[in-house]
Amino acid sequence: MSTSRGINLLRVFRQATKINRNHNLQQTRNGHGVVYRLPAPPPHKSVTIGAEVIGGVAWWWILWHLWHDYEHITGEFDYPDPLKWTDEELGIPPDDHDV
Repeated sequence: MSTSRGINLLRVFRQATKINRNHNLQQTRNGHGVVYRLPAPPPHKSVTIGAEVIGGVAWWWILWHLWHDYEHITGEFDYPDPLKWTDEELGIPPDDHDV
C-alpha cells in the first residue's frame, strides 16, 4: 500500500514539475455565469417552476402533518383534570392557617 502511494506521489510530482518547465501555457477561465457590475442572468423558467413546486410540496407536507399529527408538538399524554388537584398540590394554605 505504501508503494502505491509512493508511485502516485511521484506521478503528481512529475506532472507538477512538467507544468513549471513549460512557460507557454495559457490561463483559461471557466467562470460560468460570473459577472462584474452587472445583474446576474435570470434563471430558466423550468428552474423557477421546479423551485415553486418543491416549495409547495414542502409546505403542504409540513401543514398536513401539523394538522393531522399535532401530538408531535403537544405531546401524547392526557391533560390532567384540575378539579382532582388538592389544595396542597396547588400551593393553597389550609383555612385555619394564620398569615
